[in-house]
Amino acid sequence: MRCEICLKSGMSGNNVSHSNRHTKTRFKANVHKQNLYQDGKHVRVKICSRCLRSMNKSAKVRKAVFSL
Repeated sequence: MRCEICLKSGMSGNNVSHSNRHTKTRFKANVHKQNLYQDGKHVRVKICSRCLRSMNKSAKVRKAVFSL
């Protein structure tokens, strides 16, 4: 899934074992389906936890998030 605010989705990398063997893996974004109140109505949004925390931080950040 992809965050609808910051478009964060995921990235690839390597699992590195104790013997230093590298195997490919996928690191997914921490995305949640959330009901948000926007413009007088409830909107269902897929949002990552980083954006969710930033929205609760201040009105300035919240305004920037909802302008997208």
